[in-house]
Amino acid sequence: MPEPGDGRALYGDYCAGCHGAAGRGDGPLAAGMTPPPADLTLIAARNGGELPRAQVLSTIDGYSRVHPDGPGMPEFGALLQGDLVPYDSGDGTLTPTPRRLVALLEYLETLQVEG
Repeated sequence: MPEPGDGRALYGDYCAGCHGAAGRGDGPLAAGMTPPPADLTLIAARNGGELPRAQVLSTIDGYSRVHPDGPGMPEFGALLQGDLVPYDSGDGTLTPTPRRLVALLEYLETLQVEG
C-alpha cells in the first residue's frame, strides 16, 4: 500500500493549485473558473457521511466525467502509471488499482469534515 506521505505530496502536485492547500476549492488557480473547483473536504458529507471511494477514484482518473473535452478537472494520466496494489473501493472486491491513485484517495479521506 502507499506510504502515508505519498498522497499529501501527490495532492500538492496535482490538486492544490485549484482545490487549495486545505481542499476547500480556493486554490490560486480557482479564481474565475467555471464551474469552480469542488470543496473536497465535503465529499463524504455530500454522500451521507461516507466517502464514495469508487466514485472518487473514477472522478480523479477521468472515467466518470460527463464532458471529458469540456472545461473542468483535467485527467491525470500520470497517476495511473506505475505499480498496482489490490484495493477494495467499497464493493468487497480487491481490484488492481494504481498505487498513486490509492495514495491520493487515502489523503482525500483525511481532509473530510462534517458538513
